[in-house]
Parts: sequence; structure tokens; C-alpha cells
Amino acid sequence: MGKLAVRALRAVLVMVLTGTVGVQVLMVWALATDPEDGSLPLTPLRLITILGLVSVQVTGVCVWRLVTMVRRGTVFSHGSFRYVDGIIGAITAASLVWFTVTAVNAPGQRDDPGVTVIMAGIGLAILGVALIVLVLRTLLAQAVARDVEAAQMQAELNEVI
Repeated sequence: MGKLAVRALRAVLVMVLTGTVGVQVLMVWALATDPEDGSLPLTPLRLITILGLVSVQVTGVCVWRLVTMVRRGTVFSHGSFRYVDGIIGAITAASLVWFTVTAVNAPGQRDDPGVTVIMAGIGLAILGVALIVLVLRTLLAQAVARDVEAAQMQAELNEVI
């Protein structure tokens, strides 16, 4: 991974993390100062937004740590699994948060249930991303196993020579 790509990714992560913290602060402020008018369940939606943004933040931090491991050449180690697992957990949590938004929004969509179906489909797509990352975790596990095996073979070869 080149330096330019790492810098660009880190710049994006900083912007995303800064933006999510800003939105969370605004949501907390809105919870404290803006009363509900009864048209939408604003308090639950604001709380759900705050929780959803936490999942984005966890993913961002885990990606940052993995990029650091890539730059150091230590990504093919057992330490990287905790960050990949964190990403999987955060994406799964994001899908659950989205399903909650769908459930909270569904009563207001009685005239047009297609919106609820589309929202549920988006939740399934988010869950699908978690499953893709789980497959990539399996590939990482195979790469780590191969790396350990190669290190053992190199050690044996060094003993022979």
C-alpha cells in the first residue's frame, strides 16, 4: 500500500470521524433542547442515529489500526483479527440499527409499505457487507497460517544450512 493511498485513506477517516462526532453532538443538543411535535418519534430516531454513528466510528478506528499494521508489515498476524472482528461487529450493529430505524419508521408508512420493504432490503445489504468481511477474515486467517508455516520452514532451512 503506497504512502499516497495511506494518507488519502487516513484523511477520509479523519473527516468521517470528525463528521460523525459533530453529528452526535448535534443530536445530543437536539435531544436536550428541541421538543417533539408529535409528527415523528424524534427522540428514538435521534438516539438510534447516535448509536449508528458509533458503529461508523468503531469501523473507522479499526480500519485505521489495520492500515497502520499494513504499513508496518504486521497485518498477517493474529493481532489483526481483533480489528477485523471489530469491523464485523460494527457493521452487524449498523444493520441492526438500520432495522430498528425501519421498525420505528414503519407505522408512518402504512399508506406506502414499499418504503418499509426497501428499507428492510437496505438492512439486509448492510448485513451482507458484514458477511463479506467475514469471508475476508477467513482469507486473512489462511494468509496468517501460510505466513506462520513459511516462517517455520525458513527456520528449518536455516538450521540445515
